[in-house]
Amino acid sequence: MKKVLIFSLAYYPRVGGAEVAIKKITNNIKDIEFHMVTMRFSSADKKKEKNENVTIHRVGQGSGYFSKILFIPLAAWEARRLHKTEKFDAVWVMMSYMLLPFLLSGLRIPYALTLQEGDTEHHMFRRLRILPFLPLINRGFRGATVVQVISNYLGTWARKRGFTGTLEIIPNGCDVFWFGQNILADNRSRFWTQRGIPSNNIILITTSRLVHKNAVDDVIRALLELPKNIHFVICGEGPLDSYLKNLRKKLKLSERVHFMGQISNTTLVHYLHASNIFIRPSRSEGMGNSFIEAMAAGLPVIATQEGGLKDFISPEVAWVVEKNRPDQIALQIKDILGNPEHTQKVIESARNLAVQKYDWQLLAHDMREKVFSRLFT
Repeated sequence: MKKVLIFSLAYYPRVGGAEVAIKKITNNIKDIEFHMVTMRFSSADKKKEKNENVTIHRVGQGSGYFSKILFIPLAAWEARRLHKTEKFDAVWVMMSYMLLPFLLSGLRIPYALTLQEGDTEHHMFRRLRILPFLPLINRGFRGATVVQVISNYLGTWARKRGFTGTLEIIPNGCDVFWFGQNILADNRSRFWTQRGIPSNNIILITTSRLVHKNAVDDVIRALLELPKNIHFVICGEGPLDSYLKNLRKKLKLSERVHFMGQISNTTLVHYLHASNIFIRPSRSEGMGNSFIEAMAAGLPVIATQEGGLKDFISPEVAWVVEKNRPDQIALQIKDILGNPEHTQKVIESARNLAVQKYDWQLLAHDMREKVFSRLFT
């Protein structure tokens, strides 16, 4: 059986689009043995454990900036140590910054690079603290056997960094069957009542990291132009938590904006089915699993077409707004609520898109045949 070593800054229980992608892809590929070097964010995280089809090796400790810098040499050292016994056939680098520990490790084996970045290109490659490392990152791009990206937008990044080889566009997806199940059925009222929200309200929901790019603040501002029975539920955590709560207070929307914290995927499906509209007016986006999950759950989706969203967000499957436009958000919410027949037609088109193109089993098969198979030849 072939062995692949993954470099990833984070993994379960810390979950984002990249972590979900690793889990779903590795779970659906049974003829490859996966190992991973990742960061140990706290003492509660085990240094070594098996999570389904991935053996996880955690190094370092802490979540601050300097801990992440220290992770680079520690991960490189751990990779060299593991390779002596495991004899890996290939490496899978999850996102561009993970090229640094891989190159520092000195492993001379084929590698695939996956781009999942959601921030802007300037943020990723033009900040002062990144510029000293940019020649090494560019070298990592050029040396990859294959680069896999989750959108056409990210594919342009690879070419700009000097990659001239095989480029595979394989998007993220979702568990279509799981998110399509309405387990709540008639219990929607009780679901929200248990969480302190009156059950007769219209619920907008976002599942987002609380960071600038996800524009949660624009949705809060849009509530000022909407009826008072429209509430906004925020599922996620992040550095803007305090800022957004202060904004809620400043705009006198404390009774209509609800912070739920980090929600597990198991519970998230209930939140989606209990809501009326999914919204994330991203300022930048690599692709965005959350949009596909909402489509699979049968929710109308409001989104921008920034970055990788252009690949699948259109008026046929979603309600499109420009970034930084709370007024457009309010208008699209009114359109969804005021035109039920058209809304249902768009919802059905979006769910068909999720089923036909974004199921994880289909995407894992593409990863096995178009990415990993190239590493083994």
